[in-house]
This record gives sequence, C-alpha cells and structure tokens, in this order.
Amino acid sequence: MRRTRRSFLRRSVAGWTGLAGAGLLGAGTSGCETRGRPRASTKGKAVRATGEFVVESIDRTTLRLPYRDAPRRAMDRELPHWRYTEVFEVKLRSGAVGIGETLLYYTWGRTDEEDVSRALGKNAVDLLWDDSLGAGLQIGLFDAVARTAGVPIHRLLGPQVHETTPLSWWNIDMEANDMASECALAHKQGYMAYKTKGRPWFDIWKQMDLATKGVPAEFKIDMDFNDTLRDADRGIPILKRLDEYPQIDIYETPIPQGDVEGNVRIRAETRAQIALHYGNPSPRVCVEKGACDGFVIGGGASRVMKQGSFAGEVGMPFWLQLVGTDITAAYSLHFGGVLTQARWPAVNCHQLYTHSLLTKPIVVKNGHAAVPDGPGLGFDLNREMVEKFRVEKPKTRPEPRRLIETTFPDGRVMYLANDGSVNFMLRRGNNGEIPYYVDGADTRGVPDDGSARWSELWEKSQKAPYFEKRQLGVRADGNSR
Repeated sequence: MRRTRRSFLRRSVAGWTGLAGAGLLGAGTSGCETRGRPRASTKGKAVRATGEFVVESIDRTTLRLPYRDAPRRAMDRELPHWRYTEVFEVKLRSGAVGIGETLLYYTWGRTDEEDVSRALGKNAVDLLWDDSLGAGLQIGLFDAVARTAGVPIHRLLGPQVHETTPLSWWNIDMEANDMASECALAHKQGYMAYKTKGRPWFDIWKQMDLATKGVPAEFKIDMDFNDTLRDADRGIPILKRLDEYPQIDIYETPIPQGDVEGNVRIRAETRAQIALHYGNPSPRVCVEKGACDGFVIGGGASRVMKQGSFAGEVGMPFWLQLVGTDITAAYSLHFGGVLTQARWPAVNCHQLYTHSLLTKPIVVKNGHAAVPDGPGLGFDLNREMVEKFRVEKPKTRPEPRRLIETTFPDGRVMYLANDGSVNFMLRRGNNGEIPYYVDGADTRGVPDDGSARWSELWEKSQKAPYFEKRQLGVRADGNSR
C-alpha cells in the first residue's frame, strides 16, 4: 500500500535573505529549531582581532587521482576527467591555513585568477558567503576562518542540530557484478545506502538481483534516472518492478522535472520516494502539487543554506550533493550538522578514488559519520598524497577517444563513440536513439587496440549509435562473451 503522504503548509520563500552577512556566527542560519539539542562543545580560543583574518596567500595545486578498479571501468566510459581536482591552501595573517578543493570538470563553481585577486589582502570573514569565488576557494576560506577562531566550520553556519549525518556510497552506472561488489564493499565499510544511475543500456533488474544478494533489506539503493524514463506512462511499469526490491528507497529525476503532472503520478503510483533537484519546478510548486518527497541540494554555502532552510521550513528531506574527494566530503559533514532536513544520505563521491587526501579517514558507522568538532574542517591535508599526484593543470578538459559497446539479447550490438561532450550516452538516450530499457542489455568500454576495426567503429558511431547484428555470444573482437 502506498504510504500516507504528508500535507505541507504553503509557505513563501520571499525575503529569505540575510544568509550572506558578514560576521562569524551570524552569517548563516539553518532556518529551523534546534529541537533542544545542545551545540557540540568545542575547546578553542576566543575570536582574535580582525587583522588576523586577512588573506595573505592562496596556493593551488592540480592533482590527478586514480580510480579504484570497479569505478574505473565505469567512469572511463563517460567521466574519465573526474580524476582531476584542484586543491587550495588559503593562509591567513593568523598563520592558519585552510584547505579546499574544486573537482575541475564537475563543480558548481570554478575559481579563476580574478577570484584569487579579489580575495588576497581582504578580510576572509567578509568573503565567506560569496559563492562566486568558486568551490575550492570558498571551502578554504571557511576552513581558515574557523581554524583561526578555534571552532569547527559548522559553528559558522548555525546551531548544530545533528551529531552525525548520513552518507551514501556513489557510483555511476556499471556492470551488474561490479555493482554487486561495490554494494557489498560499501556495507562492509559501514554504509547503509548506495546511489547509482538507472540507464537503458544496462539491465537494471539484473543489477538489482545481484546487488541485493550481498546486502540486507535495510541497506538502501537509490537510482538517479536523469530523465531517461522519459514520461510517466513508460516509467511507472519500470519503477513498479524496481519497487519489489525492499532495498530500493529513492528515485531521482525519473522523468523531466518540469513535467509536474507526470512526477505527481509517479509519486502516487510507486512505493519509493521521489527526489528532484531543487529549483525545477519551483520549490513552492513541489510542495503545493506534491511533485516530490524531497530535494537534491548542492552548490555554494549561501545557496546550500538557503535551500536547506526552505526544506526545513516545509519539513522535506534532502540529499546534500557536494561532489569531490574526501576534502569536500568532510566539508559537507558540517552542513549536515546544522540543517535539520539533511536526512537523506549525502552524496560526495569520494569513494571513487584509491587514495585519501586527508590524514585520517571519514569513518562511517551504521550509515552515519560524526559531524567534526575540531577546529575548521576537522581534518588535515595529506601533503604526501598532494605531492604524489601533482600534475600540470590541463588547458582543456581531457577527452581521450572512447568506444562503448552495448549488447542486446536478440543479437543486436550498438556502438557509441565520445563526441566531445560530457554525458554523450545520456544525451543520446534521452533523445530516443538508444533502445528503451531492455532486459538483458549490457555495456562495456572497448579498449583501443590500435586496430583498423576499432577506428572504423569509432568513426561510424560518433554522430549516432551504430548497430550491427552478430552471432549471439560473440564480441566484436571475435572472442566468446
């Protein structure tokens, strides 16, 4: 039976400002009550003189981080460039050095030389809430200011309402055996949630069959469809099949978010919760029409606090989606500590990488990580790893040639080549160029072996999917599957 839907009060977000004011403890607000929970006690110094908050230097280092094996097989298809991150070290006159990072080719905001010039010599407290400075610089400023003040970052955001915050293990869509091994590894490391992509070029029911064998029913699997179900009529039967797995918990953006009527139907006719990215349709429409159960929230500090405050006012849960290495994940913990409705597992994607950029790990127990109570970020930079993976910053986004092979149970084989755009397979899927959710579909990257055959397939499949018919069980290289 469909669970009872909550009836939400209709509230206006007009006039919700004041999140960008200067000052240490009055800059942000959670927009919610503390529900009687005390702030975490912090042993530290009193706030020092304003002059100690002046930004003296900003160092930036580009790193190229290796993926773990299973994520590498999946990420190399469409997102090989997520290996590159830029680490920031922001030094204040106090001597404190704050760290931050920007995942160079997947971020809500990059930092350029003009942003660095604007920040140098300024009072860091006045800069904290300026989202236009970009991810890495803003995180570094928060860390440096909080370290100088002797308080954790969350004390600059608002009253603490959670001592722990839930985290999710993330992977892009991947082969079913890899997904199963990743879910088992996540559970072994204390996670109770796994978020992935639902894609028509994989058999999503085979993925679920294998993945759920190694985890309990309490371990939750969430699927982000990025519109690929296209409309409610076609999507609802697929979602109802997935609903049969007790591990399924949340569907993100199953169809275009602007299709309010369709999303309302999906929410009414399926068991799992529905998540939409905050802002489309408007939050007010989401609440009044019942288009979703909760939100995906990310971006700069001002934006996250404002959107999280709205969610708090209407009582709707959300994912914190701040993506990067464990530097960004540690930063995200602080927002989870002050925003009441940060109740869905945060998505930070740091599990992709082989190495940590912090000197101690983020420990997850029963699906939750502790909100740090030490000064600043609560974690320190592993400088050995920074030196190990330091590279020159690429002039443009790296775009190695890739060839993707998808097989179908009737013997059809589809080839797709990268075309210079990000998420080229997703775009083709949403354009209707890829067969729609076929049982038995499977996908792999085809390594470039230097052969004329590989180059021919790559050329043929750049502008549109290229199909061949082949003897069942035989790969393009002639080997048995």
